[in-house]
Amino acid sequence: MRARVIYNPTSGREMLKKSMIDILQILEEAGYEASAYATTPEPLSATKEAERAALAGFDLIVAAGGDGTVNEVVNGIAGLEHRPTVGIIPAGTTNDYARALKIPRSNLLDAARVIADGNVIPMDIGQSNDTYFINIAAGGYLTDLTYDVPAKLKTIFGYLAYLVKGAEKIPQLKPMHMRIEYEGGVYDGMASMFFVALTNSVGGFETIDPNIVLGDGKFTLFVVKTANIFEILQLLAQVLNGGRHLENSNVLYTHTSFVKAESLDGSRLMINLDGEYGGDAPTLFTNHQQHIKIMGNTSDYADPIEEVDEDMLEGAGTGFMKEVETLHPDEVNDKRLPYDGKN
Repeated sequence: MRARVIYNPTSGREMLKKSMIDILQILEEAGYEASAYATTPEPLSATKEAERAALAGFDLIVAAGGDGTVNEVVNGIAGLEHRPTVGIIPAGTTNDYARALKIPRSNLLDAARVIADGNVIPMDIGQSNDTYFINIAAGGYLTDLTYDVPAKLKTIFGYLAYLVKGAEKIPQLKPMHMRIEYEGGVYDGMASMFFVALTNSVGGFETIDPNIVLGDGKFTLFVVKTANIFEILQLLAQVLNGGRHLENSNVLYTHTSFVKAESLDGSRLMINLDGEYGGDAPTLFTNHQQHIKIMGNTSDYADPIEEVDEDMLEGAGTGFMKEVETLHPDEVNDKRLPYDGKN
């Protein structure tokens, strides 16, 4: 068996580069003939190398870096008939995909050992136009944070960079008239943003949908109907408090195999695919069930596609920020809130 490690030499403050010999040794001991490729500043460097390795007959491709590296590797093989198994060694800022698959994020060698264990998980991926995404697609205000924060700031300040940029953009929040079609219904009304998720880990939050089942062929769809700062803060508090946002009247929540989104009032509706700009709406998001095999460390996924279990898992999350969740608008000193998104 042959394995190709595609790694971002600048990820994790260059720890990947320093640990590469040890990572290759772990893979060799697991029975792979292992080699490595360092990505370059050239656009889609990881994508092109993943496609080349797949066409050359490699059995395993290891994406070593942040979520962006994983996305590029999957995009390199998703359209091929022969798709190698994918391993992940997380060394990015948030590492949402590794978090969802319970892959160690604080020790690169432990992550390599998960790959060596050989636990294969059949994972869904999404597609928008000609681009694939592995974790999250989104549209509307604040969803452009991931590609609006300079790469150097992400490296130096990590997740704090997103929080700073988010605070800067909050005054710009306003709703737009969206039409969002999904399996079993249509939302036609005012909204500030929407999310199409494939896992339960988005932007560092691990309770975005406690009912999610990996590999069941369904997206989790959220439509946020409000642009009111106070109401959005309450939503965030409820996300952190065990998924209580699912019953919030300002949120449309459902599971669906496809989503079609467009703006009806002329507003620009930019699309975010795994943290990168993915064009403007209208667009169609399609779920490809169990299209990619990923080495992971979890049992919270659907049975192989021949025996898909449609039952949803009961979920639980960490409980905190209850004070924010239970606040009343009268308790907020600053009344200068933007338009609340209601008609």
